[in-house]
Amino acid sequence: MPAIVPTTALLVLSNVFMTFAWYAHLKNLASRPWYLAAFASWGIAFFEYLLQVPANRIGYSELSLGQLKILQEVITLSVFVPFAVLYMRQPLKLDFLWAALCIMGAVYFIFRS
Repeated sequence: MPAIVPTTALLVLSNVFMTFAWYAHLKNLASRPWYLAAFASWGIAFFEYLLQVPANRIGYSELSLGQLKILQEVITLSVFVPFAVLYMRQPLKLDFLWAALCIMGAVYFIFRS
């Protein structure tokens, strides 16, 4: 199996944890002190790192550092948009499409060779 397959799967799972760690406290802990939100986020981020570190180690066996970073950005936007719309109840904006097109340009340039 090519390294990009487990790398991508682990990065998707990692990004789900990361997105919740970074943003869910804005909805769930808004009335609590910031330091409680920070501790909760750190607890969630621990699981993100348990997935992200092996993902990058596996991916780096076949991908360049730049390719790993752009793959991460594609996955981040792919996880963030549904999170923002479905969980945080943010409106779906055309700006998400424009951001995705810019990232696809980055994918083209970093993966061509």
